[in-house]
Amino acid sequence: MALLIDLFGYLSVVLHGFTVTAQSVAVGGVLFLVLLARPFAERLARGEALLAIVTKIALFGALGLILCDALVLALQGAVLVGTLDISPLAVLGADFARALLVKMATASVLVLLLWFGHGGRPGLAGGIALLVAAGVELAAATLTTHAEARLAGQGPLLAAEWFHQFGAAIWIGGLPCFLAALALVRDGDGWRLVGARFSRMSMLGVVCILGSGIVMWRAYVGDLAGEYGTAYGVMVSAKIAMFLALLLLGLGNFLTVAALGRAPGASVLRMRRFAEVEFGIGITIFFAAASLTSVPPAVDLTQDRVGWQAIVARNWPVVPRLASPDHDALAQSELQAQLDGEAARTAQRPQPAFVPGDGTIAPRNAADIAWSEYNHHWSGIFVLLIGLLALADRAGLRAARHWPLLFLLMAGFLALRADPEVWPMGSVGLLASLRDVEVLQHRVFVLLIVIFGLFEWRVRSGANKNPRAALVFPLITALGAALLLTHTHAIANVSDQLLIEITHTPLALAGVAAGWARWLELRLPGRGGRVAGWVWPVALVLVGLILLDYREA
Repeated sequence: MALLIDLFGYLSVVLHGFTVTAQSVAVGGVLFLVLLARPFAERLARGEALLAIVTKIALFGALGLILCDALVLALQGAVLVGTLDISPLAVLGADFARALLVKMATASVLVLLLWFGHGGRPGLAGGIALLVAAGVELAAATLTTHAEARLAGQGPLLAAEWFHQFGAAIWIGGLPCFLAALALVRDGDGWRLVGARFSRMSMLGVVCILGSGIVMWRAYVGDLAGEYGTAYGVMVSAKIAMFLALLLLGLGNFLTVAALGRAPGASVLRMRRFAEVEFGIGITIFFAAASLTSVPPAVDLTQDRVGWQAIVARNWPVVPRLASPDHDALAQSELQAQLDGEAARTAQRPQPAFVPGDGTIAPRNAADIAWSEYNHHWSGIFVLLIGLLALADRAGLRAARHWPLLFLLMAGFLALRADPEVWPMGSVGLLASLRDVEVLQHRVFVLLIVIFGLFEWRVRSGANKNPRAALVFPLITALGAALLLTHTHAIANVSDQLLIEITHTPLALAGVAAGWARWLELRLPGRGGRVAGWVWPVALVLVGLILLDYREA
């Protein structure tokens, strides 16, 4: 229980990201089934197969949603019972619990409708029942958002939240079904029918997201200063940047659909690959949205905002810090030395200066800042070299193909220095340190670096000839970028914490670009894949340059 409470904040954000993803796939699958698959079933050569697979996708989405909501309810309920000494029954009476129970009940209705045949070939009544259940699901989901907690303008905000989630579901949530349809349909006329209908559905989703997003921006952010001067605004900016990338990919697919109207035999491979990337970036947006639930809206944070001048001053290029301070000069090392001295004088057991997960913010001094900057700057050198060697490898320099090994060196460097209070440099054991959210996130990132570095090296060196092995690098890179958007820092000064987040957000966006550009290089033949093959190393170079300019003071 104590460990659960320690990790509650981070786990709740990650769980919420999975919940939004499952919800979008479930609702998007229902909308695709009722609005596209069923109306076109008799006109498509493999219409029956399409109905079956779309039903399964929506069904698995609904089952996943039930599981995620149950885990969220169990997590939040356990923390409340453990910290407030209230009964589980009292927890179930809370507003958030009632909303989650309604969501689970409605998702169960979707499962029953889909499982017992109304999903595959829904008539008018079955289709209406599915749409009503999907609408109620979204309505219950809005009761778990910031809109529910607003004292003024609650009704319009709840409506905006509903349309925002509807837009995400019909567009992003419908993409797995769209990909399945493109894979099943083998003729140009079928591709044209599916592509044109889903294109219109996606445009409806874009309109809903854009319109509701403007309403929510005015209510939650308010002005430009809230956009760049608060953690909420910075995360909204990241969502906007990724939304624009989705619009570009969507435009590419729209042009492909138009080409199918002129030449039904045109290839849809590019449309399939763009849709894969759309779905991947969409999931990243869902995790960014989940992070928004953990911070107050910008309009509520009138103090401790960061001004534009402070942002420019913090990010102005400086000479990287390549010399590390002594470990003994760190604030926690000095505090531990004092505690050890006091214990020796009183013949008592010394108290630890760092207790993982105790909720206190560790002291920091100039040496701690220098230590962190040193870590980031050397990490920047690693990533910059990786990007440059990857570009050389792309240009044909055979000797540069072993560049992924630098990821393993970088992982070792971070494992040693990322958390100086933890073994092997500190006195806190590795397993015990995982109670601290920041330490846990650092260890997860190190593990991801090892995994995709090792897989990519084996692919480049020819040791692993399985084409699926090459996909590990882009997928883990994209996953790491999504998790970076949920990364938190335990720093007492709110302004300093925000300035650090402002640096991490472009790192995450560059990681998203690198991961999905590499995916397109592997999956999209021709000029598009060749262009993407140059984009992702450039994105890694950009990550290295950002890290080299990282500062905490």
